[in-house]
Amino acid sequence: MEKWLSIIGIGEDGVASLSPAARALIAQATLIVGGARHLSLIGKTAAERLQWPSPLSDALPRILSQRGRQSVVLASGDPFFYGVGDLISRHVAREEIFCIPSPSAFALAAARLGWSQQDCALVSLHGRAFERIAPYLQPRARIIALSWDETTPARLAERLASNHMGASRLVVLERLGGPGELIREARADAFSLNDVAALNTVAIEVVAEPGARVIPLAPGLPDEWFENDGQLTKREIRAVTVSALAPRRGETLWDIGAGSGSVSIEWMLSHPANRAVALERDAERAARIARNALALGVPDIEIMVGAAPQALAGLPRPEAIFIGGGATAGTLEAAWKALPAQGRIVANAVTLETQALLVQALQEKGGDLAGFQVSRARPVGRFHALDPGMTVLQWRAVKP
Repeated sequence: MEKWLSIIGIGEDGVASLSPAARALIAQATLIVGGARHLSLIGKTAAERLQWPSPLSDALPRILSQRGRQSVVLASGDPFFYGVGDLISRHVAREEIFCIPSPSAFALAAARLGWSQQDCALVSLHGRAFERIAPYLQPRARIIALSWDETTPARLAERLASNHMGASRLVVLERLGGPGELIREARADAFSLNDVAALNTVAIEVVAEPGARVIPLAPGLPDEWFENDGQLTKREIRAVTVSALAPRRGETLWDIGAGSGSVSIEWMLSHPANRAVALERDAERAARIARNALALGVPDIEIMVGAAPQALAGLPRPEAIFIGGGATAGTLEAAWKALPAQGRIVANAVTLETQALLVQALQEKGGDLAGFQVSRARPVGRFHALDPGMTVLQWRAVKP
């Protein structure tokens, strides 16, 4: 089919920087869709105009009704880099789309600062939970973040300062690429800009001081980082468990009997594209999981209140399943059936009754069993001795 839908990236300088081809497509369009700012940048045209509604998806029926007639969607910078291009491409075949991108805000910010984009963390906080920034706050990291609005730079400064990263440098880049472009910088603990434009991008050079809480890149976060009532897969066992689950990019985990949500959270921290469903029968614990997820930068975790195996029906299909509490024969069987070929399952048990179920699962489904016992030092008079914890039996298997 003819390419009837053009997605054109436009900068703050408006049509001045658009190519002749982009200008011609705008002039020929019968419908132009964009934000109020985008529509004002192109001046007068003969086309019908549609300002993006909220949510953006509400505009799709009108756009799709144009199939076969020249139409234009205006977007900021590069439409396929945290832009509207992804939404459009999920509903219109690529053979029907013609895209002309402009430099993204990331590219413009990096160019102004002389930073190499490949060495930066490129993050969008626009329309996304602010807490997602947490895993990126690594010592000596360079971050370029798209702001949600004029309050984002101050919130970032406050987050850094309160986390013993007050010496970090923030550069606020406003209205990049336009005549009103403005670039200002400040230390996080001395941030005082209160007149920031809503359209801004923030660059951060992270300086971590002693006492800063930096989320490690390997599993096994400190136990005290999780709010819990004792239902917590302890640090060393959790590190082994997440390793056995073998997270890969874009996969979904079911965490059955999630407790404090520690395994789900560490699964999601392994890659920004990963997803997890934390199933917990106790509503108070489920609320605790949500608080832990926010604190550790993975607010998109899906929390379900319910008991397995009944509550497993209708959940998105997992690539991996962890059963950390309340394992029963029915739950093990339902979890196994839900896995696709090559899906992974890991179950931990400390009671003899549950351990017997894992031995039976090994006999029926294969895999392997491993036992772990963590001992911690405790004072014995003037000396110390190792105090052994309960042995954890772990069944892990890959479905053929």
